[in-house]
Amino acid sequence: MRRAVCIVSPGNLASNPRVLKEADALHGAGYDVTAIVCDYNEALRQADDEIEAVAPWKAIRVPRARGEGVRARAVEQLARMLSSLGSSVPVSVAALSARTPVGALMRRAPEVPADLYIAHYVAALPAVAAAARRHGALIGFDAEDFHSGEGTDAPGDEFRMRMIQTVEQAILPSCSHMTAAAPLIGKAYATRYGVACPATLLNVFPLAMAPSHQRSARAAEGTRTFRAYWFSQTIGLDRGLQAFIKAMSLATTRVTLDIRGSNRWGHGDALMALAASLGLGDRVQLLPMAAPSEMVRLAADYDVGLSLETDVSENRRLCLTNKVFTYLLAGVPVVMSDTPAQKLLAPDLGPAARLCALDDPAGLAVTLDALASASRLAEASQAAWRLGRERYNWDREQNVLLQSVAAAFARQDRVR
Repeated sequence: MRRAVCIVSPGNLASNPRVLKEADALHGAGYDVTAIVCDYNEALRQADDEIEAVAPWKAIRVPRARGEGVRARAVEQLARMLSSLGSSVPVSVAALSARTPVGALMRRAPEVPADLYIAHYVAALPAVAAAARRHGALIGFDAEDFHSGEGTDAPGDEFRMRMIQTVEQAILPSCSHMTAAAPLIGKAYATRYGVACPATLLNVFPLAMAPSHQRSARAAEGTRTFRAYWFSQTIGLDRGLQAFIKAMSLATTRVTLDIRGSNRWGHGDALMALAASLGLGDRVQLLPMAAPSEMVRLAADYDVGLSLETDVSENRRLCLTNKVFTYLLAGVPVVMSDTPAQKLLAPDLGPAARLCALDDPAGLAVTLDALASASRLAEASQAAWRLGRERYNWDREQNVLLQSVAAAFARQDRVR
């Protein structure tokens, strides 16, 4: 009899490629897979429809419940009151105080029988715990970030992090399967909650997304322009791009920068204004969002990709985002800021990566000038191309997931 696995995530289908990769891998390994996701973002609805139409596993899309926001605000007030009085906040109250679809997922997930429930993001943890209790099943968690370390100095963040810790502390020790998107994220969870260190499951992509051939490095073709690229869902001012633009103004090489992502908060406009003030207005441009399935192909046309994480939060210091691995699969070398996580990764990337300090634009300019030389760029590009095909791809990385899930079931079988 096939084992059933239910993946639960508070995002839309199209908003989290990691859920899709996990579902595909588990289905391919013979599991009966259901993904319970939300249907909140109208802008992603068409993309969700397209994904669901071809997915070999079942998708259940949970709509927004009427009055959900009002209830969340009321529960948040209760949680704040209890906290201010020095009382412990019950796990259910801590979970529901978040303005995320916790309640909707908690109602839907227990209706789907499974042998293992895997939560993505903290908002899904109460749902998988409730479902596992009803069906006598195992609990799993995929930590794409160190969620209780995502707080900054923003108003309300300290309270929000305490509520997340309350939920994580109550549920994570019961998990039979845990993965984390970076080694230091896994270590942070193990240290904070006394759980076994999660297996590292990097945010890499299938070889099928890679370009069919590697393009020649532009510097080797004789052009004087060195093209840099950065992408994310949303353009922000805490992603190290200001330092890079300042470095562009100091480099002897003519460096250009394309920034892809939503400019909904106007941060892209602020970056363009900075570029214009430095005489670089014609060398920086904003590009619209694109489908996750297109990210590798779109990156392949550049000379270097940027992963400029800052120390705005503990999580940003520990995470390894999908940017690094997108560039490698595209055959593009990467410039990474010297966060602890990226410093730990850099030796494994060899000539395909360059570390930089965001507080030293002049040093970054020297790095760019050096990398732009024809011979070094050719070496770096070739190294990136090789790493993407031999090591940092989902075809290989999915084995970490499958082994962890199989081990969880094997442990269960031994104690029965």
